[in-house]
Amino acid sequence: MKTVNFLYGRTTFDLEVPDDTPVLTSNVDALKSDKDGYEIVKEAMDHPIDSPHLYELAKGKPDCTIIISDHTRPVPSQDILPHMIRELRCGNPDIKITLLVATGFHRPTTVEELRGKLGDALYEEFKDNIIVHDAHDPSKNIKIGNLPSGPDCIIDKVAYNASLLVAEGFIEAHFFAGFSGGRKSVLPGICDAVTVMGNHCGEFIASPYARTGILDKNPIHEDMVAAAEMAKLAFICNVVIDEDKKTVAAFAGNFKTAHRKGVDFLSGYCAVKPAPADIVITTNGGYPLDQNLYQSPKAVATAEACCKDGGVIIMCASCIDGMGGTHFEKLIVNGSVEEIDEYLSKIPPKETIPEQWCAQIYSRILKKHTVILVTTYLDHDLVRKANMIPASSPDEALQKAYDLVGKDASVVVIPDGVAVLAVKEGQA
Repeated sequence: MKTVNFLYGRTTFDLEVPDDTPVLTSNVDALKSDKDGYEIVKEAMDHPIDSPHLYELAKGKPDCTIIISDHTRPVPSQDILPHMIRELRCGNPDIKITLLVATGFHRPTTVEELRGKLGDALYEEFKDNIIVHDAHDPSKNIKIGNLPSGPDCIIDKVAYNASLLVAEGFIEAHFFAGFSGGRKSVLPGICDAVTVMGNHCGEFIASPYARTGILDKNPIHEDMVAAAEMAKLAFICNVVIDEDKKTVAAFAGNFKTAHRKGVDFLSGYCAVKPAPADIVITTNGGYPLDQNLYQSPKAVATAEACCKDGGVIIMCASCIDGMGGTHFEKLIVNGSVEEIDEYLSKIPPKETIPEQWCAQIYSRILKKHTVILVTTYLDHDLVRKANMIPASSPDEALQKAYDLVGKDASVVVIPDGVAVLAVKEGQA
């Protein structure tokens, strides 16, 4: 037997599995550098991709809004923002800088979370110029056009009124947008709920191209690119992080081509050949991505690519923040898997329900696989209502899985399902 370590909340779990169990991991840790994250970002900023330097873009601009990630994303902002701020002030010493928190459809980021993200020094410097985006307040957002698929493109007025709009971020595989980063800072990051729901409609979520690691022909990605263009996103600095959430690579410049360079780079390290198994064990990589059930389909979708039909997916997520959304909670416990799937599939794009996308992805997966959720915070009765089996530890979950599919069942482990890109053959 061998021991596999899983990230869980802010701690870890150990699990013993047979010696021949495949363990699918990202090779991002193979990246070695004598430089720390701060230096890596500086080098990227010094060599922007398909773009003038940020200091050149700042010349003659009275103000700039930097879109920053929220509390659900482990973006190392303290590596990125100092360089962006330095260059902006180099181009215009008097430029007014606003930090706009891209909450998307998430809850507002708290002061404590902002301090943890930015560090005390940056927070104190910018605390009077930090705006937390609110997708649910129409008075704070403004229509700038229409997405290619038809819905209104409505963004935060702070971004709309900016003389220069730029963004930080990080790139990782994403379970329906293909990859995070780049254009995603705008949509869903700083868009109104109407736009987010139009982009995340049931028709798009059901597309075979709206999957982990796929950008080409992905209708969700195409709308996101269009939104960023309409918002006039002028520059990005995106990083790739390792399993310790440390910066290992950075890409700065044009939001489309710099992002694509980062995607191509990351794919070479995180792409793995799916190993079909009866039981797949994974996590969302610990805090912050495993803080609620709403975020957890990210890794479950990765496990889906490896799990045989009728197999079991074991998902380890602390869910310390509960279900993660009132609409999602109502939908995910709204009957059997078949009833939920049928209900969501009939919702017209213009009537998309907030957070239905995660419930829809879960119902898609649960129609083919049993999901055992390892959580010590989420009420186990609520887990059962969500058509999953609760467990308090990976050991308990694995025993339950063996009971379901047999003691001789094959097992594959994906310690961080968010960091790994497992695309089925013919899907990419």
